[in-house]
Amino acid sequence: MTESRFRECVRCGLVGTTMMLPTGPICYRCRRNIAYHPAVCPECFELRPIAYPSMSSYGVLVCAGCAGEVSVFACAQCGSEAHPYGAIRCARCILAERLTALLTDPATGAVHIGLRPLYDELAAAARPQSVLTWLKKPPATGARLLGLMARGELPISHDTFRELPADRSHNYLRDLLAATGVLPLYQAPIEQMERWLDIALAPLAADDSGLIGRYARWHLLRHLRQVAERGNLTKTALYGARSNVNAATRLARWATNHHATIASLTQPQLESYLAERPGARNSLQGFVAWLGRTRANPRISILTRKSTLPEVIVADADRWEQIDQLLHDEQIALYARIGGLFTLLFAQPLQTIVAMRANQITIKEDGRVLVTFDTIPIEMPPGLDELIRRYLRNPAPARSPTETTAGCSPAGTPAVTWSERTSAPSSSPTASAPAAPATPRPSHSPPASPLLSSPSSSASPTEPRHAGPPSPPVTGAATSATAPADPT
Repeated sequence: MTESRFRECVRCGLVGTTMMLPTGPICYRCRRNIAYHPAVCPECFELRPIAYPSMSSYGVLVCAGCAGEVSVFACAQCGSEAHPYGAIRCARCILAERLTALLTDPATGAVHIGLRPLYDELAAAARPQSVLTWLKKPPATGARLLGLMARGELPISHDTFRELPADRSHNYLRDLLAATGVLPLYQAPIEQMERWLDIALAPLAADDSGLIGRYARWHLLRHLRQVAERGNLTKTALYGARSNVNAATRLARWATNHHATIASLTQPQLESYLAERPGARNSLQGFVAWLGRTRANPRISILTRKSTLPEVIVADADRWEQIDQLLHDEQIALYARIGGLFTLLFAQPLQTIVAMRANQITIKEDGRVLVTFDTIPIEMPPGLDELIRRYLRNPAPARSPTETTAGCSPAGTPAVTWSERTSAPSSSPTASAPAAPATPRPSHSPPASPLLSSPSSSASPTEPRHAGPPSPPVTGAATSATAPADPT
């Protein structure tokens, strides 16, 4: 690559510093534009910068390789034309240099052993330009904390982040470290709720604050952790727990205004409070019941209304007519047909169908299809078994490289649960094509590995599509993290 000053660019006509191509001198702005907008070479059909005249076709521009030239768009360090970034080097080489400088332990002169997994993931990011932007964009919280950890000035642990502000930048870095294996996986929503709990209880009297704190930590948070361990933590459960705590704190403030505490509250006082706030009854039932079970205040109680399951009466003739329609009507979406048949043939409620996992479906060597709704596998009848096979052969398409669920989808492909797909129009009868809001998925538990069939299955699902390594979720741990989105 030869440089010359104050020559006219053959592409834009500006006079300035140029570099020489076989077609004439080009300025650095035009070189950058060509490098950042590669095209398919008409001779080798590869995506590369096109700026060289073809040796076999007059008036046709090709890549440097097909023209037999040394590319002026290649990185001076690695020789790659991909990921243009600096004047002479690519983004990947610059990123490796900056990560090495940032994560090097002064005691050893090498990348800190505890941060090595993070270095490997970021250096291999699908888009290194995004990582460079994240490292340098103000306030650069991630780069600052990583430098302190690499130099040993800050411990690499969850306790470090518990002492730092719980803002978006700090939470993002913590999730990134957990996703790459530097830190153990953790339940971010539960820890956020613990911080919120301290703030919510601070204005209360000491007795009431301690009592509600025990209820929240020993009962609500304990239940949330158990749910999270099973991988079923949802936003609904988190919002419900916060609603119960808010109801208890409102009761404590009312009791304080009436010269009482929760422990000394009487039944007439509770009834007076509920008369003033009729909507508080449902949110206080759990707290008042806990007060009685723990003997903290057994004098008060809230009568609960027994709930009954909804009953839908369908004549046998109508039910079999709907079953026949679902088995043979190709105009109805396949997922709705299968879900409706699960309801009509096996009396499965909608919440069970939308929460079904891929390992509940097994295809035996003799072709039988078994579905485990609870604990016992059930053989699917003719007709329905073929619909399930068809569904497995044509799984739901991926929606986003960062979304994964435990629904029925091929390995490595983001799943679409039953409830998400019931939003499509369908001509199915009401009973045979159930529709419900999408079941919230746990945001901070490790993503499940969805498989369409068990290891014993003889059906071969479609090969997984590789959408590239995903970025870690902003709110929780994930399996891999590359090319982080800017959290600021």
